[in-house]
Amino acid sequence: MVHYDEFEMFGENAGEYDLEWSGPPAVRRESAQLPSGLRLSALVWGTAEPELVFIHGGAQNAHTWDTVALALGRPLVAVDLPGHGHSDHRPSHNYGPASMADDVAVAMAALAPRAEAVVGMSLGGLTAICLAADHPQLVRRLGIVDVTPGTDHKKAEPIIAFVDGPEHFDSFDAILARTIEHNPTRSESSLRRGVLHNAHEMGDGRWTWNYDRMRDWKTGGGTEPAFEGLWERVSRIAAPTALWQGGAWSVVDDADVAEWTRRLRGTVHVVVEGAGHSIQGDRPLELAALIEDLLARPVSQ
Repeated sequence: MVHYDEFEMFGENAGEYDLEWSGPPAVRRESAQLPSGLRLSALVWGTAEPELVFIHGGAQNAHTWDTVALALGRPLVAVDLPGHGHSDHRPSHNYGPASMADDVAVAMAALAPRAEAVVGMSLGGLTAICLAADHPQLVRRLGIVDVTPGTDHKKAEPIIAFVDGPEHFDSFDAILARTIEHNPTRSESSLRRGVLHNAHEMGDGRWTWNYDRMRDWKTGGGTEPAFEGLWERVSRIAAPTALWQGGAWSVVDDADVAEWTRRLRGTVHVVVEGAGHSIQGDRPLELAALIEDLLARPVSQ
């Protein structure tokens, strides 16, 4: 039996990046009831009104932001998307970004209605695009981590190869070994924490991931993720926006950046050297600094 307490490992995050540590941060689990009757779970950092909302990528969970949250030291909410982390799985197994944005909007209205910025990564970034376009009153500033509507199966192949791997593993060591194999830019200690936050031991001693393995991110039986209409949503974004791209490898190419900046001319585009697709995992301190820059940008009243 591998011991796990989701609130016991923040000291490891801080130590790995030499962050000041004065004891465990104030972090708690909250949930929001959705119109569907399902629950959306979230980590609430701090005791003051949340200033930020974080939305993780596909097959991840709210703990992917732990080091960034510690570096920022701000009150914030990190959601578990439907079908991920502690949030309920949808009976339909359908997790398109537009419908998930509607659920995140409900959670934001309950937990962080006056947040100064929303930051989304990968599938969470696409969800954040929909949130900013469809629920603009909730998104005062927008940060997008390494994704655009131009991201397709070919660009995301390394991620898909990992996420669509075995469903069960004989031991914790086996699931950790596969994670290390597919994440060469990350430390073993950070990946061990990530697996503990994102997987669980079954009754027969095998391990499996927490996210909905029956997920459907497609539309109409097609072969590509449900990105239809997302470029048009980018054009409708009114909030000051930043697009942060991994410099070591990325699912965003030059054509994607050109199309994004053509549609949203005020976007601040930054390439984070040394980071892959998961900038929050590879370069969390640099991402925290970029988020501070975003928060400093003026917004229209």
